[in-house]
Amino acid sequence: MASPEISIDICPEFNTFEHLRSTRYIATDRPWLKLYGVRVQPVSPFSSLSSSPDLALIHQCLPDELLFEIFARMSPYTLGRAATVCRKWKYTARNPTLWRNACLKTWQRNGTEANYRLLQLLYDSSWRKMWTQRPRIRNDGLYVSRNTYIHTGVTEWQFKKTVNVVCYYRYLRFFPSGKFLYKISPQKVKDVVKYMHFRASKGDCVFKGDYTLSGDGQIEMALLYPGHRYTLVRMRLRVRGTTIGANNRLDVLKILTTGVNGTELRNWKGNILELVEGWGEDETHDPDVPAVSHSRGLTPFVFVPFEEADTSVLNLPVEKMDYFVPG
Repeated sequence: MASPEISIDICPEFNTFEHLRSTRYIATDRPWLKLYGVRVQPVSPFSSLSSSPDLALIHQCLPDELLFEIFARMSPYTLGRAATVCRKWKYTARNPTLWRNACLKTWQRNGTEANYRLLQLLYDSSWRKMWTQRPRIRNDGLYVSRNTYIHTGVTEWQFKKTVNVVCYYRYLRFFPSGKFLYKISPQKVKDVVKYMHFRASKGDCVFKGDYTLSGDGQIEMALLYPGHRYTLVRMRLRVRGTTIGANNRLDVLKILTTGVNGTELRNWKGNILELVEGWGEDETHDPDVPAVSHSRGLTPFVFVPFEEADTSVLNLPVEKMDYFVPG
């Protein structure tokens, strides 16, 4: 038995595909498809060389020459952050003049001629590449080493075996001239940063020394502890970074204390590092002060910029810092 024919009336507006395209959940609009085949021209480093005007308000009000002068007065790390703002700032921040000034200032002790020679031999004549790949010591903050140890306490009342967690810090501040400042203190970073300068008084217990940085990133340091008997402190560190060009860690390779003759020290006219050049690790020039190689307090140094001294996690109390392990 044949089935009867069934006819259904369809509304005219649903009878075309154009309605399906306009329906929200049936055909989703994809505006990015309109960008296919459209060539986007990169922004020139200088708007005067660009064929089309820059529509950004700051670029219309700020001439290229003034923008370059502002960048020239930035620190290298601030310059790197400024390069992430927009494409024009990125191209402007890559001007070789900016990185040449930063490199010559950082490695001024090597001399201009030696820096130019290394630039051509190792870094393909790129000042920016030299800045990111060559080991260097940062001068815009403090290197901080947080050390802890367990100390047996005094028996009090019913507590017979009390122990105390002792926390202290080693602070280092380096200068491009080859000098550094050193301080050991239980005080936090935000309290010590105000004393780490050459005008610090004797009560601040900030000591001055000399250092040299080798091409492989090792630092040789020496300083003199004044007192009834002079004690010479020698340290060997290695600079590294958690990212390329960061240079924000110092690994402690060796800490030595030894004696020095007072007469020899008074007759010496050079820096302390030249005085101990060639000394052995177990050599001392004062029989009352033996040479000691220290095995405690060798936690790596972490770099803290001056602008982060008040907010650094190193300011937290001991009970909240058990998780902190420098990488």
